[in-house]
Amino acid sequence: MAELVRELLRPNIYPEPTKKVELVQTHISFIFICDEFVYKVKKPVNFGFLDFTILEKRKYYCNQEIKLNKRLSPDTYLGVVSITEEGETLAVDGPGQTVEYAVKMKRIPLEKLMLTLLKKGELTKEMVEAVAKKLAMFHESAENSPEIDGFGTVEIAKKNTDENFEQTEKYIGKSINREQFDVIKEYTSSFYEKNRNLFEKRIADKRIRDCHGDLHMEHICLDDPIIIFDCIEFNERFRYSDVAADIAFLAMDLDYHEQEELSDTLIEAYVGQSGDRELGRLLDFYKTYRAYVRGKVISFRLDDPNISQEDKEEALRLASRYFELAARYAKRDK
Repeated sequence: MAELVRELLRPNIYPEPTKKVELVQTHISFIFICDEFVYKVKKPVNFGFLDFTILEKRKYYCNQEIKLNKRLSPDTYLGVVSITEEGETLAVDGPGQTVEYAVKMKRIPLEKLMLTLLKKGELTKEMVEAVAKKLAMFHESAENSPEIDGFGTVEIAKKNTDENFEQTEKYIGKSINREQFDVIKEYTSSFYEKNRNLFEKRIADKRIRDCHGDLHMEHICLDDPIIIFDCIEFNERFRYSDVAADIAFLAMDLDYHEQEELSDTLIEAYVGQSGDRELGRLLDFYKTYRAYVRGKVISFRLDDPNISQEDKEEALRLASRYFELAARYAKRDK
């Protein structure tokens, strides 16, 4: 994989002219940013909740990524391309044997990302309200079925949170301390015990939908129209959820960046558009869950051999802040 990454950093490997290629990494992807297009290659990793270790699986999930993201960003995702080898020459969408697959996207104007606008002091209440309304309409039209309803039960929600706790035990004393871990785990268990009827009512009210699943500010571009991208494609259990879990992710992200007023604006606009008056009863629970997931996922970078020590130190700082936020939510909602 290291050799493939080096080759994909060469501009002449791509079918379109590009002056330079930049590499961005997540815990599951290598992202190659060209002048006009972006190519995303899935890392051959297995985290239990996702398995990209086999080439055919990576091809399948590339196709899933295209299909699912066209719901909220129909013009951004262009298709799946082959990375081929002929002799000793690699090419994107070229002749020869396929050795890897990539998702091809139009390059998104990064200066219009929600997080970028926030950092520049240009994110307005009206922008947040527009995002909330788009999400409410998306959730209203998102798929619902008896199968999807099954993912709204306490048992499935508990499976998700139990998995989080199991996968983060090794980070106790690193990105999360023992007190935070215990407080969040105890709060989560107590919430299930006290609110089983609420989970059942959400199912009856058709609030369990095929959602986005990874809804934070880095995945929202305030272009015209608004582009919301990079949904969860690799595990239906993370995408089939209460709509409250989806919108809580973005509200939590605004809280994380010390924008509580905009977080409140988001929820008010969402409730106004969707009519979901019950959402407030679940908000802190799902904010806790989402902050914890962010802390977990960023902690995974600490074990990634492809990431520099400097990047790992930054990951440790970020993950610790998310776990601290999760603990604050858990304490205030007791």
